[in-house]
Amino acid sequence: MRSIRTERASSGRWAAGTSNAGQPAQPVEDATVLAVTAEWHVARARTAAWRVTELMGFSRTLAAYVVTAVSELATNLFFHATNGGTITLFRHQRDGRSGITVVAEDDGPGIPDIQQALLDGFTTNRGLGGGLPGIQRLMDEVEIESRVGAGTQVICRKWSPCS
Repeated sequence: MRSIRTERASSGRWAAGTSNAGQPAQPVEDATVLAVTAEWHVARARTAAWRVTELMGFSRTLAAYVVTAVSELATNLFFHATNGGTITLFRHQRDGRSGITVVAEDDGPGIPDIQQALLDGFTTNRGLGGGLPGIQRLMDEVEIESRVGAGTQVICRKWSPCS
């Protein structure tokens, strides 16, 4: 299994291969799990992300970051995964902070070279190649695990500035 973890350092740069500071994020309520097997499911995932961030008190700007990341992940599931996949949204806490975790999972073809997929402009489809690199810029933490022929899991987090 190929994997990469990135976490935004205080400088705003991404440190590939680092683990999360402190303990793993723990869910604090039931998760919202959405199947993404049709194009309209992308819009449904965006709406769900907007609602969760709104309930958490995220600013409109930070909520838009999360919604955009969810949209990119759901679009990837629709276009790249053989049978689609799932988007899971849940609130989490770690070290006294709270935030939102987004998990995108599929049983698709996998990503052969994660580092290459994280480069701006790289695409294996008709897109612009800005999805995964954009998610890294929008979210505070990103973890990607992928096995060729077996699927991909992307976990990303955005911390609430109110925590």
